[in-house]
This record gives sequence, structure tokens and C-alpha cells, in this order.
Amino acid sequence: MSQIITREQLKSLISELVKADTLVAAPVATEKGTCFFQYVNESARVVLDAGTSVANSIKEFFFPRHEEICRFVRQANDVVVTDAPVFDKRQVIFGVRPCEASSLPVLDPLFAWDYQDRFYQSRRANTTVVSFACTHTDPHCFCSDMGGSPDNASGSDALLFDLGDGSFEVRTFSDKGKALFEGRTSSSDRTGKACEAPAKTLDLDAIRHWIDAHFNDPMWDEETYRCVGCGACTYSCPTCHCFDIVDEGSFAKGKRVKNWDSCQSALFTLHASGHNPRGTQGQRQRQRISHKFSIYPAKFKVFLCTGCGNCTRVCSTSLGVKPMLDKIADKTKQK
Repeated sequence: MSQIITREQLKSLISELVKADTLVAAPVATEKGTCFFQYVNESARVVLDAGTSVANSIKEFFFPRHEEICRFVRQANDVVVTDAPVFDKRQVIFGVRPCEASSLPVLDPLFAWDYQDRFYQSRRANTTVVSFACTHTDPHCFCSDMGGSPDNASGSDALLFDLGDGSFEVRTFSDKGKALFEGRTSSSDRTGKACEAPAKTLDLDAIRHWIDAHFNDPMWDEETYRCVGCGACTYSCPTCHCFDIVDEGSFAKGKRVKNWDSCQSALFTLHASGHNPRGTQGQRQRQRISHKFSIYPAKFKVFLCTGCGNCTRVCSTSLGVKPMLDKIADKTKQK
């Protein structure tokens, strides 16, 4: 028997969580109709539609855009440093796409590698991820190529399948998911299913070999002349994680913070001397693609991409990862 919950019951659950001082994030529509993941304080603002496309990534609820690491105060000849507290609240994120949720297991080893990032890890431990199986795909989706699917459960504590009548089948995959929906569902013989998966078109092994062998290929520049270096692709990507650490304040007191950064920015690798080892947009795009499909998998045995297509959707010139991979795939077939 399957377990069913209605959309209204989901909204009631959100209201109860908010009243219990749980942080709740979910898709919220702007006046122009675009949806963004935001913290909410009422269920009425939440868009609980499995077909909703959300413009930003859930990574900001685990890896915030701006995060304090520590504070410092000068006292006479000493500097007193106080660590920032770790995240200790309960947090639930609703309406996540499988390709977004699957980014979390991809990022987990990075934040537990040579340094245990207690800020990220505490957010992961205290967060429940509730995903919706996809009801449709678009031309930007390529989750199948990355080992995913419209009903991929990786990274999700619970996965909901739209039954088309205002109710959802609930499938749970963790203790957090089971606890969230315990006593809130009813038994049914109905089961849901996701939409058809995008066709596989990429040979990632061949692409990786081409990347490793063509560091100075003119393709990198030729394909990125139209890139304006805005960084929207990296900010919307669920797996991009570049950041900078800066001190804010004065000589007497201040704080050290971690801020998002982007490898597509011309300032990203600019040296104090004025030299920039990635001085062109082509070199910066090469770094982005190489990191995702060669460097990261060499280190962590997993590609730094889930095939979500966010980068191409938000790109003002329709660049993004998939068009670059398609071009490289064409190169691998040339003799």
C-alpha cells in the first residue's frame, strides 16, 4: 500500500512547522510569476506544484551566500577570537527537484575532506529535504546523462509523486523523512510516477579524456565569446561552491566571513601583482567545465554536475554546461 497526502495537508504541515519555530523554505512566486526558494512564515505563499520551475538553488540553505565564521576584538596587545555558533535549528525544504536534491551527496565529501566544515555539516544534519518527482522536463534537462532521473531519490528524505488530483504519493528514504510525515498520510492503492527521463546523449568518459588532452584548444575561446562573465550560471548551480573569505570591520573589532564567489568573474584569479592566470573568458569557462568533469571526479569519484540545466536557463546568451558538453562531444567524434 502507498501513502497519500493532499496539497492542503501539506500546507497545514508547513503552518504547524512554522508555529513550532522550524525554518521552512519552499518555492514562492514573485509578482512576475518567477518562483524562488525562500524562507516562509505562512503556507499561503508557498507554491506546491510538482511542475514548478524554481530559479535559484537550494544550496544557499546549506552553503549561505554570506556566512560568519568568527568574530575578533582587540584587547590591549591581544586579539580575542570567538567562533561563530553553528546552525542548530530544525529546517525543512519543500518542493525540491530531484536534480537539486542529488547535489547534496555530491557536495558532502567536499565539506568533509581536508577540513571538516561544521557550518555546512550542521545544516545538513538539521535539514529535511522534501522533493517532488518531475512531471515534465525541458530542453535544458540532462539528468539522465549524469546518472539521475525525474524520480531520483538521492539526497531526498522524502519524494512526492503528483497524482493529478491535488494529492501526492509520499515515499520516505530516511528517519527524518519518516518522522516528518508520520501520522499525516493515509493508505491507498494508488501510486504515482514521474515523467519520462531525458534521452542520454553524452559519453562522459570521452568528454573527460578530451578535456584532459585539450587544455589549449581554441574551442574554449571560440565558444565563449558571447559570455558576459555575469556569474549567473555559478550562482544558480546547485553544485558550484567557490567562495572567498574576507575580514569585515576595523582594526579594533570585526568578523571573518565566507562569501560566494564565481570562477566566471574576471577578478576571481587576479593576483595582487596584476597578473591573471585566467585572463580571458575562454580560460575561465575552461576552468568551470574542467572542474566539473575532470578535476572534481578525479578527487571525489563523482561529477560536479547533476544535469539540472539551471545554468543554461538563467544565461542571457544561452551558454551553460550542456551546450559546452555538446560541443566537446562533437569534437570527440571528429577524426
